Amino acid sequence: MGIDLSIIWFVIIVFATLMYIVMDGFDLGIGILFPFNKNEKERDMMMNTVAPVWDGNETWMVLGGAALYGAFPLAYAVIVDALSVPLTAMLLGLIFRGVAFEFRFKATPEHRPLWDKAFIGGSVLATFSQGVAVGTLVNGLQVTGRAFSGSTMDWLAPFPLFCGMGLVVAYALLGCTWLIMKTEGPLHRSMSEKAIILTLLLLAIIVIISLWTPLTHPAIAQRWFSLPEIIWFAPVPLLVLVCCWGIVRSAYNRKASYGPFMLTLGLIFLGFSGLGISIWPNIIPPSISIWQAASPPQSQGFMLVGGLLIIPVILMYTCWSYYVFRGKINPDEGYH
Repeated sequence: MGIDLSIIWFVIIVFATLMYIVMDGFDLGIGILFPFNKNEKERDMMMNTVAPVWDGNETWMVLGGAALYGAFPLAYAVIVDALSVPLTAMLLGLIFRGVAFEFRFKATPEHRPLWDKAFIGGSVLATFSQGVAVGTLVNGLQVTGRAFSGSTMDWLAPFPLFCGMGLVVAYALLGCTWLIMKTEGPLHRSMSEKAIILTLLLLAIIVIISLWTPLTHPAIAQRWFSLPEIIWFAPVPLLVLVCCWGIVRSAYNRKASYGPFMLTLGLIFLGFSGLGISIWPNIIPPSISIWQAASPPQSQGFMLVGGLLIIPVILMYTCWSYYVFRGKINPDEGYH
């Protein structure tokens, strides 16, 4: 039996997407939390926790997009066409976030509030757009032949918009627990309090989406609630509850460091797994599978050689950068 290159590339894209969500998620989450902290010194500390690593996080998004383009060109063409508005909004948000990040530290005191607003707006816009894109994809895209035949405004529906708001809360929790891990003192205590509220809010959002999706998509309901699948997938919601309980318990103790962040990563992974279970093996729900959207095996094989060379390099420099800047930040040190 030969190697199924389509599955290998699907795994690579899923891995790159998950790495992006994790690494850029807490970065965007800090921007989402900015309006809830008016203390200028603490805002500087919040940004200093990600200053050495934030601009390398988008590497995973670029890798995932390039892999989708090369390995599944039909999916790339349909998704870019269908989600042109939210994807454009996401890129604009990331640009504003990046420019504001650099300019804020160099701005005069009277101009700093302007860049704070750009940082907040860019973070919220990028996050909300990503959630809308995912929600639209789960809802399904209309394809005729090999082209998108729906409306470019299909994303403007209740479920995608709710998913956008849900991702804003998820990234805020990721940013909050990151700050619990990286800071001490009043900021640490403040983020511990916010983590409890955000965890309960995110749990409510997960419950709503978990009910909304199968009620409106019979195929997804069949996937989750038929035998023997329900036995295999039952641990997912149970583990979600365990992670939420662990985050609240750790944050309530006010002395937690790594626990809340690691449990939030687990929560993000479980949510991502639930999405994968719902749509597999379709890369363009509801009916186009990864094999139907795949490029020729020769193209996938050629790309795989390069992918197997570059992915370990990205992993090594990513791990090294986080290792170098590990531990709590020093409030007296700044970003230049």
